[in-house]
Order: sequence, then structure tokens, then C-alpha cells
Amino acid sequence: MNDANLDRLLSKKCAPCEGGMPPLSREQAESLLKALPDWKIGMEGKSIKRDWKMRNFVAGIDFFERVAALAEEEGHHPDLHLVGYRNVTIELWTHAIGGLSENDFIVAAKIDRLPAEVKA
Repeated sequence: MNDANLDRLLSKKCAPCEGGMPPLSREQAESLLKALPDWKIGMEGKSIKRDWKMRNFVAGIDFFERVAALAEEEGHHPDLHLVGYRNVTIELWTHAIGGLSENDFIVAAKIDRLPAEVKA
């Protein structure tokens, strides 16, 4: 794990994004992703996503509530998916630019710090 990059991401707050800037290149995204080993590049390089298997349905919903509070605090909102009653996927991308920005990696790093009741 790239601890210096992780610490840098955790120390930052998302910047407002109204578009007008290019998305990160695949190389830039892969470099930032080194700090987030459980996340993968998705949507042909335009998003990052991570999967969890929660203990049960309620644990998934509780996790979503924590993610929602974080997203509101950061002003950057992920796509949340709950299927098969406990399989959670979170996908991040910056809608205003149609791809990845540093904001996505900041939120992912902070999501990784949230408590989650995963299936043992």
C-alpha cells in the first residue's frame, strides 16, 4: 500500500467540480489507485469501484447511511448498489467531467475508513 498517497488523500477535502477540466488519464488514475488496493478501475477507465459482501441486508443499509453522510460532507456523491440483499458495490466518478478526478480517490479513501459489517 502506498501510505504517503493514502495519507495525502485522507487529509484532503473534495474541491467543487463544475466541469471544464479534463478527467484524469488512465495512468494518473492507476497511480492514485495504488493507495486503494481494494478498488478497481471500471467503466473503461472512467470510474473506480469496490465490492463488499455485508453480514446481512441491514448491515448494507447501515453502511450506505455512513457513506451518504460522508458524501454530503465532501460534496461528492457515489453510485450505490445493493443486490442479492447484502452485496454492495460503490462506484465513483465525476459526473461533471465524465470521468475520474482526484475527488473520487479522496472519497474512496475515506469510505475505506468507514466501519462495515462484512460477512465473515
